[in-house]
Amino acid sequence: MASPAYSASVVPNFTRGTVTSETTSRTEVTEIIRQIEYSTGTSYTVTGTNINIPENPHLGANYTMITPGESFQFSETYMGPGISTETQIERTTITDSFTTSISVFTQ
Repeated sequence: MASPAYSASVVPNFTRGTVTSETTSRTEVTEIIRQIEYSTGTSYTVTGTNINIPENPHLGANYTMITPGESFQFSETYMGPGISTETQIERTTITDSFTTSISVFTQ
């Protein structure tokens, strides 16, 4: 024969409380970017002031001053095939995060 089951009320013995949670994190990302540009042809550039530059300048041409004795500027650049520019960037980004959560509860 089975006996009847009875239950008793459960009453919490607190009226209020708080829970505090703290989280700290750090993220560190290091990037290395390397870019190399190549040229497959040739490039020849001549610029200047007070310089007689022929209509069709070429490497080894004879350049003369327009007014000898006066100030002048002259630049001659020849670039053959190969690496024309190389860029390398290394950077580190650090992110620190701190979070505090507070939960307040009452009965």
